[in-house]
Amino acid sequence: MIKHIVFWNLKDAANNSDKDSNAKSIKQKLESLQGKIEGLIKIEVGIDFLHSPESMDLVLYSEFTDKAALDFYQQHPLHKEIMPFIAEARSERRVVDYEV
Repeated sequence: MIKHIVFWNLKDAANNSDKDSNAKSIKQKLESLQGKIEGLIKIEVGIDFLHSPESMDLVLYSEFTDKAALDFYQQHPLHKEIMPFIAEARSERRVVDYEV
């Protein structure tokens, strides 16, 4: 199994919305992929409530059957459709992919 974890900090405003609205939209858009992409076992998005100096605004936690499934997800049209919205909203991105 592959775990794919992404952290984002968001801009104060983007996509004609504020940071909080964009975080909620990103969460909804990504979690709507559950059950629609082969090999994607689980997808979950969390919005930070602590807002500490060390916090990131948003986290994606996802699980895939194998690396090929992660690669398939990265290129899938439903995933690619969401990416411009996230790219416009984010100011920083960190990612970790690992196998268990």
